[in-house]
Amino acid sequence: MSRLVRMLMLTAVALAVFGGTALAAAEEPAPVPGLGVGSGLLALAAAVAVGFGALGTALAQARIGSAAAGAMAERPEIGGLMIVFLALPETMIILGFLAAFLLIGKIR
Repeated sequence: MSRLVRMLMLTAVALAVFGGTALAAAEEPAPVPGLGVGSGLLALAAAVAVGFGALGTALAQARIGSAAAGAMAERPEIGGLMIVFLALPETMIILGFLAAFLLIGKIR
């Protein structure tokens, strides 16, 4: 569990660093029309948001899935509850995708 917390904290720090830098760079007008450094940093921040979100989701679902399989072997009637617990980590990737969508919207 502490590894997952560390991974989430690393994701938050990476998003803050790349997102803040990218947003600050995106405010400056590009000297040449087209893609500039700010746009590249925004794209990198969007990729980091989705990548770390997917990694965190995968780690959480691996642990929850193995625990759910063990619990369902002993008590099959809790299968519906385990599906809910497996769906909870999906919010991390959904939020990462939302952050990426908002960052890509800033690219000019």
